[in-house]
Amino acid sequence: MRFSSAIRAALIALTVTGAALATAYADSGGIRFNVIKAGFVVGGSGGSGTLMFHGRIYPLSIGGISYGFTFGASSTDFVGEVSNIRTPTDVNGVYGAASAGVALGAGAGGIVLTNQNGAILTLSGRQAGLIVAADLNGLLITLR
Repeated sequence: MRFSSAIRAALIALTVTGAALATAYADSGGIRFNVIKAGFVVGGSGGSGTLMFHGRIYPLSIGGISYGFTFGASSTDFVGEVSNIRTPTDVNGVYGAASAGVALGAGAGGIVLTNQNGAILTLSGRQAGLIVAADLNGLLITLR
């Protein structure tokens, strides 16, 4: 009976160690992109940017759609960090958010987004334009 308990404890320890090592290999990089958004009820957005990861620069394409109360147009420059990635392709995916706000001229803000691969974007942005919005947003980021 004690032997099986020892084996069980060893297996649990190996599992925990393996999970810790997998998490330890996750890395981070810098990200920068511009998104132009326009809409009337249904909105669309598009843009481009770059991912800086392990000393290399990877071009990004940005696309998105929003639904809710949206009226106007704006351009936002985002700068930040992407964390919990192992390869550049972990950035690929759909990031979702709910937002509400008004931009008249210039403004600034921050947001944290996560995709289905576990990548976490921590961003700050400067927005310019005239837009009033209270909507749900989906942002698709892909490596070009």
